[in-house]
Formats: sequence, C-alpha cells, structure tokens
Amino acid sequence: MKKILLYALTLLLSCSVLHAQKKKDLLLEIDELKSKLATTEGELAASKKSEAASLASYEAVQAQIKELREANAALLKNLNSFAEVSNKNSENVAKTLKTLEEKEKQLKTVNDAIARNDSTAVVVLTNAKQTLGENAKLSVSNGAVIVSVGQAFLFGEEATSNDLTPAAVTWLEKIAAVLTANPDMQATVEGLSITGELDIAAQHATLVGNTLQKQYGIAADRISSMGKDGGFKEGINIKIHPKFDQFYLLVREHMKNGR
Repeated sequence: MKKILLYALTLLLSCSVLHAQKKKDLLLEIDELKSKLATTEGELAASKKSEAASLASYEAVQAQIKELREANAALLKNLNSFAEVSNKNSENVAKTLKTLEEKEKQLKTVNDAIARNDSTAVVVLTNAKQTLGENAKLSVSNGAVIVSVGQAFLFGEEATSNDLTPAAVTWLEKIAAVLTANPDMQATVEGLSITGELDIAAQHATLVGNTLQKQYGIAADRISSMGKDGGFKEGINIKIHPKFDQFYLLVREHMKNGR
C-alpha cells in the first residue's frame, strides 16, 4: 500500500514538474512569438512606410514624366511653328531677292538707256563743234547739248526786230545740219529774257524754230519753242536732246519685258 502511495506521489510530483516545465516552455515560446510578432510588425510598418515612399516617388516620377511630355509636345509645336515661320521667311527672302533682281534689271535697262543717250550726246556735241566751229558756245546738261547765242547776233543790236540777221541765217543753217545728221534728236528753242517780257522771247524762239522748219526742212514734230526767264542771260538756247516720249516708251517697254 505504501508503495502504491509512494508511486502515486512520485507520479503526481513528476506530472507537476512536467507541467511546470511545459508551462515554462510555453511561456518562453510565447515570449519568442511576441518578439517575432513585434519584429514582424516593425518590418511591416517599415514595409508600409517604404511602400508609401515608393508610391510617392512613383507619383512624383509620373508627374515629372507628364511635365516632360507636355514640355516635349510644346517644344515640338514650337519647332513646327518655327519651321513654318522659317519656311515663310525663306519664301519671303526668295521673293525679295527675285524682286531685287527684277529691279536691278530694270535699273540696268534705265542706266543703259541713259548711257546710250549720253553717248549720243557726246556724238552730237562733237558734230556740233565740227559744224559750228570751236568758238561756238556749247555745253551739255542732263543729256542735252545746248547751243547758246546772243540776241544781238540773231536780231541785231536793237534786239527787238523779228527779222534774222544774215549771220543768224548762216548760223541756223549749221544748226539744221547738226539736226539732219542726228535724226533721232529733237530741238527745243528757248528764248531767254532778262526783263521778264516772255512774249518777245517766245516770238524770237518761234521765229528761230519756224526758220529751221520752213527754210531748212526740219520736221515740225522735232522742233518746240518757248519763252523763258533767262535770269541774267538774254538770247537763244537751242537744246538738242533725245525724243523724250520715245525714250520713256523705250524704257517702259524694256522694264515691262524684264529685259
């Protein structure tokens, strides 16, 4: 009986010790689990924080990508606009250059025509010197050869007569010879007055022009006459010049044809 009691007591004690050991082990395991749980929760919190940071960074990157795309689109638009403007400017420059080339051709046409007339004026001047003599009063102005003579030489000392002196008749014959030798030229007869009496000056100019026409056969459409204030000069100026209307038509035709 005692053995049974002793065995039961031993068994009970062993169970108690075993229970106490298991409880201790369980408590240790619980502590370990709590520690792991705390660690896991910390890692989870860190992961969530990292995830939030990554998400914020992602959103920031997406915003930057959006801004870059918008900036790129704006840049492409500006480049297209610049290309259009550049093309238009190139077209405008080309048009301007073409216009300048045309104007240069037109100016060359005018300059060539003026140069030809100047050359003709030199020929007329040379012819006039040879015909009228070295003592003749000759000058060149604006492409016209001007032959000047005093009133007394043409109409006598009184200078009021409407009759030409014999010397004047001979002189006008030489003027007619110059005009005949240069059929493309015209003559403008200017009666110069220092008194302001342009009527008398015009009459004298008309008489000279009529003499050239009627006595020496110069065509009427090549002669024009007028009275003019001579300032301090009195007499007759005969301007031998190109046919201005034909010169104008010639230049205009060349400019129209772009030659």
